[in-house]
Amino acid sequence: MTDLAACLSGWHPEPLVEHDDMGSAESSHFAALLDSPPPDNGLLPPLWHWFHFLKWPAQRDIGLDGHPANGHFLPPIPDRRRMFAGGRVTVERPLELEVPADRHVSLRNAVVKHGRSGEMAFITVRSEYRQNGELCVLEDQDHVYRSGDGPARSFNAPSGELPDATWQSSPVVDQSLLFRFSAITANSHRIHYDEPYTRNVEGYPGLVVHGPLLVLLMLELVRDRQVTSVDYRLQHPVFLGDSFRVIGEPAGDLAVVSPGGTKNAVAKVRFQ
Repeated sequence: MTDLAACLSGWHPEPLVEHDDMGSAESSHFAALLDSPPPDNGLLPPLWHWFHFLKWPAQRDIGLDGHPANGHFLPPIPDRRRMFAGGRVTVERPLELEVPADRHVSLRNAVVKHGRSGEMAFITVRSEYRQNGELCVLEDQDHVYRSGDGPARSFNAPSGELPDATWQSSPVVDQSLLFRFSAITANSHRIHYDEPYTRNVEGYPGLVVHGPLLVLLMLELVRDRQVTSVDYRLQHPVFLGDSFRVIGEPAGDLAVVSPGGTKNAVAKVRFQ
């Protein structure tokens, strides 16, 4: 059994500063996936900075799962498996399109915890997005890593009614949308497009809908409001073909829910 604490001992990646021109094409690409117009005021909606500062490693540096085999903030864990767990975002002021930006990235925390599925490493990476030298967006992202396969998992098809809410939408997600979202986020993880791999290696019943896509779909419910903070958590995967609904209430509680009321993702947003 891999000792994750030993793997992380002495791992202290130095902070990085990265740059992006913040062109408008990236936002147009995502808006096209939503069948909606791109931002018309030159300001990025919350979390649309995920389409910027992307990394495209050489193909020889891609692992068997489709993820980069190595990376500055990827922990040195053998046979590494990664899960996107959630994060927190504070918006001091929206990022502007066509205004160059810097991203200051640093390791915030690295903790090993023991659960029913064995040892897991919880890694938090902090990003500070700046334009013209001023802090615009502060983000902490949480990822969970394990070494090798975890215990066998069972996923029951959800049943029951979809809950209603003051705000709600029922996005249509198909295989082409998953593929296009992978492309515009430089995400080559095979669980989003390679169904035999997803079933036979990762043990999922079907293609997995991207966690970041679920978060962005929640925020579409409040796109017409000025959001100052987002605290989001991914709780249960959504698989291609699953029925789900995006719901929200004016107090700022958002969720992706399955039939019967299971919450796949939740977010708490605050408004100006």
